[in-house]
Amino acid sequence: MGLFGKLFEKKECAICGGEIGLLGNRKLEDGNMCKACAAKLSPWFDERRHSTVAQIEEQLEYRESNKEDVAAFRTTLSLGETAKVLVDEDVGRFMVTSARNYSEANPDVLELSDITGCTYDIDEGIDEVTRFDENNEAVSYDPPRFTHSYNFYVTVYVNNPYFDDMRFKVNSRTVEVEERRGPAVSANPGSINLVIGSLSGAETFNPEASVEYCTYRDLCERIVATLLENRQSAREEIAAAAPKAAVACPYCGATTTPTTTNCCEFCVGVLGD
Repeated sequence: MGLFGKLFEKKECAICGGEIGLLGNRKLEDGNMCKACAAKLSPWFDERRHSTVAQIEEQLEYRESNKEDVAAFRTTLSLGETAKVLVDEDVGRFMVTSARNYSEANPDVLELSDITGCTYDIDEGIDEVTRFDENNEAVSYDPPRFTHSYNFYVTVYVNNPYFDDMRFKVNSRTVEVEERRGPAVSANPGSINLVIGSLSGAETFNPEASVEYCTYRDLCERIVATLLENRQSAREEIAAAAPKAAVACPYCGATTTPTTTNCCEFCVGVLGD
């Protein structure tokens, strides 16, 4: 069969058994999958091409059971704009989603105790602002002007069999701050476009003079701090609920089960780690 023959050869989805259209094939390590089945996978999963049919079937079972967790989820804390971090503090779970219809999107519901880390980063782009001269050609301003663009991202690292991290953009639109080099002039901190500089010509550009920049940076910091604090609380609750093994008290010699404050239940002596 020639190259074009293989291209138009009908393929069958190894998951649902349906016929795969010309542009609907999603390659697996040992088979093919239709785009409808691929859409059911976790949005944080990016190892499809290196996954076997059996591994995909296993994940789809997990995704199906996740629907029950979504239905039971009760948001007590919401952080973010387009992509939101939703926390159910009563059961120690969270999810990240930009969907309005949770039951349809089926966002992954994770345990707060499964968080292994959380950070944020700010992507910056710099473009020169130009003008058109009398010949309708783009030329630089004198002194030159630049636009700094910023996007804010939070990454949550998790202990999950199908993905290790969840990176999402916090701001709904790119933050742009204009820099004009040259003599210093007053800046309006509440403005997106800032005119800054110095009499000596030295650069004094500071994006933190932008209220919008600071708002999103502070939101990133709040999301990171909130998730890490809730993670710690969830882990402490798990540790407190775990059954403690009986030990010999070094003070009274009795065999005791440590109390919640790690003391001997007979003499109230503080036991070691």
